Amino acid sequence: MTPTLVFSIVNILVLPMWILMIFLPNWKPTRFLINYKIIPVVLGIIYAIYLIQALAANGMMDFGSLESIMGLFTTETAVLTGWIHYLAFDLLVGMWMVDQNRSLGISKWLMAPNLLGTFMFGPVGFLLFMILKSIKEKRSQKSKVPMKL
Repeated sequence: MTPTLVFSIVNILVLPMWILMIFLPNWKPTRFLINYKIIPVVLGIIYAIYLIQALAANGMMDFGSLESIMGLFTTETAVLTGWIHYLAFDLLVGMWMVDQNRSLGISKWLMAPNLLGTFMFGPVGFLLFMILKSIKEKRSQKSKVPMKL
């Protein structure tokens, strides 16, 4: 398969999972996919294949400087491998957020921008969720404080 085809496949693979997490987070099939991390596992397999091929062809990679990292991403397959890495970890973060929300009880309408943010901008969506989570937890703690007489 060409890198362009694999790029299309992995993008198509993650999109339904994000849609399920945003609109049907508690649906039994969504919960199954989240609990067993099916899509990230598939992405991990694809990633491993490309990583092993890169290591076999070029040896160990140098992550010691920005210049060496830039050098790694000079081929189509290297960029594809990096993209799969992003897709897998952003999806895992999104799954974690959905799991966290099972106990937090944040409205799915408030969760949607956090999940979309994580899908599109990774750490920004995670940051938004952490802020929302912190606010929700503080409000929950305040409501549990016993009143003094």
